[in-house]
Amino acid sequence: MSHVVVAYPGNEALAASLATATGASVVRLEHREFPDGEIYLRVDGGVDGKSVIVACGLERANGKALGTYLLASTLRDLGARRIVLAAPYLGYMRQDRSFRAGEGVSARYFAKFLSTFLDGLVTVDPHLHRIGDLADVYSIPTRTVAAAPAISSWIAQNIDAPILIGPDSESEQWVSEVATGARCPFVVLAKKRHGDRDVEITVPDLGKPTGRTPVLVDDIVSTARTMIVATRHVIQAGHRPPVCVGVHAIFAGSAYEELKNAGAAQIITCNTIPHPTNAIDVHPAFAHAVLEMSRLPAGQSN
Repeated sequence: MSHVVVAYPGNEALAASLATATGASVVRLEHREFPDGEIYLRVDGGVDGKSVIVACGLERANGKALGTYLLASTLRDLGARRIVLAAPYLGYMRQDRSFRAGEGVSARYFAKFLSTFLDGLVTVDPHLHRIGDLADVYSIPTRTVAAAPAISSWIAQNIDAPILIGPDSESEQWVSEVATGARCPFVVLAKKRHGDRDVEITVPDLGKPTGRTPVLVDDIVSTARTMIVATRHVIQAGHRPPVCVGVHAIFAGSAYEELKNAGAAQIITCNTIPHPTNAIDVHPAFAHAVLEMSRLPAGQSN
């Protein structure tokens, strides 16, 4: 077999899904910490001459980024022909420019770091606002899998007469794509962010309640402030409690409970980050892209 899958700890379900979809075997990884907290890794299987798919989402990436580097370096020493990171969520994309004097652009630094030890990267809907394409910051081949088709399909099958509400003007093209696939209208919010947990939004006039179900859609649900404020506005305007749909279920702190308490009818996410709200399966499309990436010749560029 030309390729195998290794699960970084906590990503075993993703690895199993990728292995099933790609026909690869899973190579066991022994992982523990030394008494001082340093990482110990041992690859328990043959990888010499093979393309290795490392399954590791990079949400809360600080510890996992170092571990992934150590794992990739170990795989390289063991003779891996190609190392592809399968990361449904890609961290460190938020700080994509210097907003204030003295700040760095961590999105670029993180991309440079990952590009030094990987041969390819596959992710789902990265936070591309001021960076137009991953190729602008990554020097290795990258593939971005769109969650929009799976979200559209879920909405069309599960929501009666939906109207989509996007988080801001920057999301309009993405929300339009989801709405087109679900064959429903959409509007977008006007949003001004004053801080990580301080969001000022203006909800457009949805008209008089008509029986349509509002569906709030966003790519990353982190503090959920946008969805919380929008949910309250929609309900106060006399519309049905909205269904909240997100791609990446970060739900920092008590965000999930706060969104439920705001009155959301349902909270649904894609399975890019494991969470009880996962109901939209993007793994088939993701696995296809990962398999294609793993088959690229060594040294293939973007």
